[in-house]
Amino acid sequence: MKKIFILACIVIVTIGLLYALTHYIKMDGFSFAFALNFMLMTCALTFTETLKSPLNSSYFSEKSWEKKGKIYESLGINMYRTLLVKIGWEKLNKKSKPVEKNTEALTNLYYRTKQDELGHLMIMLIVLGFTVFVAYKFGILRSLWLLVLNILLNIYPIFLQRYNRPRIARAIILSKRRS
Repeated sequence: MKKIFILACIVIVTIGLLYALTHYIKMDGFSFAFALNFMLMTCALTFTETLKSPLNSSYFSEKSWEKKGKIYESLGINMYRTLLVKIGWEKLNKKSKPVEKNTEALTNLYYRTKQDELGHLMIMLIVLGFTVFVAYKFGILRSLWLLVLNILLNIYPIFLQRYNRPRIARAIILSKRRS
């Protein structure tokens, strides 16, 4: 019951923050798109950390059409990973969540990919809603920052989680064999 109350509070605070953001920043510019994405990242992270669901849905399983990540490679996931390294995101991320080479740490990393994917999926859908609204109200060109940042900050991170998860699963199997 306490967990449901906290999750409801997170949703209510998120709605309040969305209202404040739309009230104080024009919705058709870069600053709104940037602030919206990072505010939602904070709220989504808080939500998924509180939820602590096992995330056992078949949605998180590798699909046959993903062809062991080939689809993501053709969409430029390796360039995106290189970009993350060059801007320092990987170093920052590994500093806060270091990866150890044992089965427990790999299992935790596997779960984190699901948790991160869920967060980015929620954000992507909310930002997509804002993108459609801004395109309708202000024109398609005014919604481009929302679209571009949604691709860079949510869609590609989803691709990255889906690309990495099967590799982590194989590493877990190898780690268990060694133990």
